[in-house]
Amino acid sequence: YPWGYDSDNGPDQWHKNYPFAKGRHQSPIEINNKEVHYDSSLLPWFASYDPGSAKTILNNGKTCRVVFDDSFDRSVLRGGPLPQVYRLRQLHFHWGSSDDHGSEHVVNGVRYAGELHLLHWNPKYSNYLDARRRTDGIAALAIFLQVGETPKPEMKRILEEINAIKTKGKMVPFPNFDPSILFPKSHDYWTYHGSFTTPPCEECVTWIILREPIIVSSDQPDHPLVDNWRPTQPRYFRMVSASF
Repeated sequence: YPWGYDSDNGPDQWHKNYPFAKGRHQSPIEINNKEVHYDSSLLPWFASYDPGSAKTILNNGKTCRVVFDDSFDRSVLRGGPLPQVYRLRQLHFHWGSSDDHGSEHVVNGVRYAGELHLLHWNPKYSNYLDARRRTDGIAALAIFLQVGETPKPEMKRILEEINAIKTKGKMVPFPNFDPSILFPKSHDYWTYHGSFTTPPCEECVTWIILREPIIVSSDQPDHPLVDNWRPTQPRYFRMVSASF
């Protein structure tokens, strides 16, 4: 079923065709310090990404996505709340049309200008689609984008390439890229169990949300893929844990 971010096909309508979207483990959520539980048993997380696994950058009409070779444990995320290594499959962005909104998760009432998601899957399952059907199938690393005076130069290459894929369906090669250059200095994180933030909204995601945003420049990417964020969903009974 076609879905999007407009009033006729946007997040309020998704549940009609994608019943998961009304589930009790949906994402994103608001992270509120008063409700977060510090968990001293949470381990540090580590990413070891092979720049050679980066393949293409694609405009799929909803976001811009960088796709990686995930046919073996080439670029992986481990540690933190994860029981084993997870393979990097893709990264993508959620942006706003102005600097004061665009992120999906909200922290103490603050919505950032954007949010970067790195999606990984659990290779104990036969493939990515199978992993999406399992509660421990997917690990998502989320990094907030904050507009500021000293933008992270590593974002420049992605923003330049986005300008080459302005039309839906456009794809260009994007070789030799290590997404860990985008990480902030601090690896402090919040974690909780949730879902994909796009249909079908399967509830299979262990979220690792980094506390420290990265700085991007105010000239938002010059492309139509803005305001592609889902509003926060009810937390219900879920615990949000913090490593700090």
